[in-house]
Amino acid sequence: MIEREKMIRGELYNSEDEILVNERLRCKQLCYEFNNLPFTELEKMSEIIRKLFGKVKGKFYINPVFYCDYGYNIEIGENFYSNHNLVILDCAKVIFGDNVFIGPNCGFYTAGHPLDAATRNSGQEFAKPITVGNNVWIGGNVCVMPNVTIGDNCVIGAGSVVTKSIPSNTVAVGNPCRVIKQI
Repeated sequence: MIEREKMIRGELYNSEDEILVNERLRCKQLCYEFNNLPFTELEKMSEIIRKLFGKVKGKFYINPVFYCDYGYNIEIGENFYSNHNLVILDCAKVIFGDNVFIGPNCGFYTAGHPLDAATRNSGQEFAKPITVGNNVWIGGNVCVMPNVTIGDNCVIGAGSVVTKSIPSNTVAVGNPCRVIKQI
């Protein structure tokens, strides 16, 4: 089994595999091109994102700067918006539903590293998916960790660190992020 397949399956894989390194370099080049376009070049910006992401549905807008690892594991729904400084470490799938709004300085991190130092130091890592439902608002400076699902109609408060899944129709805040209110 090749390392990319292990990565997608959530198994330990070698992140320094030549294929994965080349895919990350391609992605970094596209991110560089995106981030260095004038803000008036909306069509070119959209074209790069469509080339980069695995799936794009309808209209969207991503403010530079934006970074991701591979791009092909990212799927965005209709009416997706991200403010500045979005980082998506997409070693596993990161799926956003329709009408998702993301504040500035947010990160979605599928990558994880073994707790055992010897395994971690060998270059092995793993990744777990992130799913964000429909009609979700994520405040600024939010970190979403591996293996998290945020349900439909949620609001995640600014500065939250989302380490566990959040049920639909809730407001959740904090570090670690927890539900404080039903909507």
